[in-house]
Amino acid sequence: MSLTPAPPVRGFAQSEFEARTERAQRHMRDLEIDAMLLTTEPQVRYFSGFLTQFWQSPTRPWFLLIPLAGKPIAVIPTIGVAGMRLSWIDDIRSWSSPQPDDDGISLLLATIRELPRRFGRLGATLGNESILRMPVRDFQHLQHELANTEFVDCAELMLQLCSVKSDAEIEKIRYVCELASDSFNALPEIIHAGQSERDILRAMRIDLLQRGADHTPYIVSASGAEGYGDIIMGPGDRILEQGDVMIIDTGTVYDGYFCDFDRNYAFGPVSDRARRAYETVYQSTDAGFAAARPGATTTDVWQAMWSVLEAGGALGNDVGRMGHGLGAQLTEWPSLTASDRTPLEPGMVITLEPGMEFASGKMMVHEENIVITENGAEMLSKRAAPEMPIIN
Repeated sequence: MSLTPAPPVRGFAQSEFEARTERAQRHMRDLEIDAMLLTTEPQVRYFSGFLTQFWQSPTRPWFLLIPLAGKPIAVIPTIGVAGMRLSWIDDIRSWSSPQPDDDGISLLLATIRELPRRFGRLGATLGNESILRMPVRDFQHLQHELANTEFVDCAELMLQLCSVKSDAEIEKIRYVCELASDSFNALPEIIHAGQSERDILRAMRIDLLQRGADHTPYIVSASGAEGYGDIIMGPGDRILEQGDVMIIDTGTVYDGYFCDFDRNYAFGPVSDRARRAYETVYQSTDAGFAAARPGATTTDVWQAMWSVLEAGGALGNDVGRMGHGLGAQLTEWPSLTASDRTPLEPGMVITLEPGMEFASGKMMVHEENIVITENGAEMLSKRAAPEMPIIN
């Protein structure tokens, strides 16, 4: 087994969180927001570094307030205090949870009322690509009790803040991309026809862990003669046979950061039209990579990829986008679509994911992970083979 380079140091320096907070506060002043209320794991972790698997439990709400000046304030269940004390945050307020009748809301209200009131506006992530991880009745109670405060959506602000990665964040994503690339490249040595999709993905998951991945929360597959008709539902118990094409897509994690890319494999000789479809999506990825540079938009990259697919005989693409942001979540803003038009900036990590229906019910999809640099783009995943790997 080839070894991936030594892993990056876990966690971040305090200066990383200070810079994130100060950057957010500059935008908050522009938006005339006194504070932001954050409730989800990626948001809380972004500003605090609080990394725990305990978010898998839906029982307790967690709150983080970003004031207009100063450090974030944590309002969290008592069970999380010891862990939060390991972070750079020193104002930690807690209650014994769960208490469904008042699960931290009184404490949260009191904390918000202590904050300086300059604009009379409180931000919360209420818009696109956001969720409110607290009971709706509690949020409505918060609004009622703060009747003189205007609640404004800061989802777009958070999406923009998280979309541009620091060097330290990019290093973690690069590492997990290289780790997963090495696992993909080694896969033909450990799998064979006659195995099920489920068996193959189990073998890859074990290999990823042995290489240093923390976990693989997303690993899916699809297969069929010449191609596949779905890219999100597997693995299943289908047995791989000669003439099949199989796609594997993984979102593997190191220190809280994802990779997200796929690889295609042929079992025995591949048909001419499947081979041509693979070459087309591969060349489409090249076109997207060439178009990805500062000042270009997500739509420019989409158009570069779609032009190749269209010329290659694509019957369509029903996925809705051909790439997206990547980082502390498997998929992040922005989306690569015909209408998104988000300008690319240095530090953005995105996926290139062209896909095409090349025959009725048959798809071919290819995905790589890249980072936008000052001069263009850099591959984070190790580039796939230009010809589909064959497993005998």
